[in-house]
Order: sequence, then C-alpha cells, then structure tokens
Amino acid sequence: MTDAVLFDARQDGIAILTINRPDTRNALSREVREGLFAAWERFERDDSLRIAILTGSGDKAFCAGGDLKEMVERGLQVPPRDMFPMPYDNIELSKPTIAAVNGVAFAGGWMIAQACDLCVASTAAKFAITEVKVGRGSPWAAPLIHMIPQRIMMEIILTGKPITAQRAYEIGLVNRLAEPAALLDTAIELAKEVLEGAPLSVKAGRETVMLSTEMGRSAALQAARAAHEYTYCSADAQEGPRAFAEKRKPQWQGR
Repeated sequence: MTDAVLFDARQDGIAILTINRPDTRNALSREVREGLFAAWERFERDDSLRIAILTGSGDKAFCAGGDLKEMVERGLQVPPRDMFPMPYDNIELSKPTIAAVNGVAFAGGWMIAQACDLCVASTAAKFAITEVKVGRGSPWAAPLIHMIPQRIMMEIILTGKPITAQRAYEIGLVNRLAEPAALLDTAIELAKEVLEGAPLSVKAGRETVMLSTEMGRSAALQAARAAHEYTYCSADAQEGPRAFAEKRKPQWQGR
C-alpha cells in the first residue's frame, strides 16, 4: 500500500478506499493502479470488513481516467486485462461496493465507478466516457446496457460529452445524490443500510442481481435458488425470524 490510495478500515465493517492524487485529478497512474489492487485485496481478505466505499481526494475529481501521458510514453495499444483495477472483473470480490463520486468521473473514472455495485454522487460530479475524444476505446462500458437505456448509452459513448450528476441519477446510473459536503456521510449511510441485512442474505442477493443480468429468466431463477440455498440453511435464517418475533435486533453471525 502507498499513499496513492488510502485505506480506512472502520470498526463498523465499512472500508473506505480513497484515491489520493488530487493534483493529477486522481488519474489512474501506475502507483494509483497498484494501490487500488492492493486495497481491494486487503478488503476482500479482512473478514471484519463487509462493504467498501471507493472515493477520491479533493472536490474536483473522483478519477479523471487513465494517465494519457503514460500511455503515450508506453506506446500503449490494447491495455492488458490486468492493467486497470476492475472490481468483480480482474479483481475477485465477494462483498458489496459503493462508489462515492466526488467530482469528475471520466473514462477510466467512469469505468471504476460503474464496476461498483452502488453509486452515490455529489451534485457537483460529472460523468463522461471520453475515449472517442482521444482515439481510445471503451469495451469496459458493455455492461452499462444493464444500467441505462440503449439510446442514452449510445449518445454518451458516441459524443464523449459529460453528463451531470442529476442526469446520471435520472437515467439510473446513480443511486443517490448528495451535496458535496455530505457525500461521504451519504455513502456511509447507504453502506450501513446494507450492513443491517444478514451477511449471507446480502451476498446471495448480490449474486442474484448479477445472475439476472447475465441469464434468461428461467436460468436466472434456477441459479438464484442455488445461490440462496446456503442462506436458507444458515443459523441467521433462524435468528432473523426469531428476533422479529421477540421484537429485538437480530444478532447476525454470517453462518
């Protein structure tokens, strides 16, 4: 871990990962990429951490994308699949994640925000897939079709023009908006709402959403039943109804 990416392991089970290069608009330089890979791995290994929030330092940029100067110096053509840290793609994660977008999320910045399960955005944030402006590509944007309508996706990719946080919220890319000063608190509030659920139920629920985006109806139903079987047979599945009947807060064990 380097100071390019800060890692805050909170006592409440929330990890906060912060890209800490505001002077370069938190661009995905080599040190930032390495820091993110290490931070995500640390989050996944730590059983006390159940959800992560990814954000950026400063109020100007969440992440401005790849380091174009580095790309030129390397003569980069097709990026290696392991070059950019992509949660649930080239980074294996079994826990939910939230992007807290505090400023511009352009190109690779949009990419890593899109890869997270949920997204909270500052009202001052802007989103753009700018690759057409610099002759690069955005194959990572393919899953976006499961989040926003086709015509809107087409316009965003073909024009490369930014959209506001409000527009991102309206089309379904963003879950919640917050005033800039309240962004992290809003993301933490959303994380805590997720943490109120039984860990195994949350895990199976997340798997169900992902299965549903990749399969037809019948196949997704069958796969989802299998994904939830362990949850139904867990101690927490007995604890939840018991706590409800006894009018108390459930004590989740994650088993």
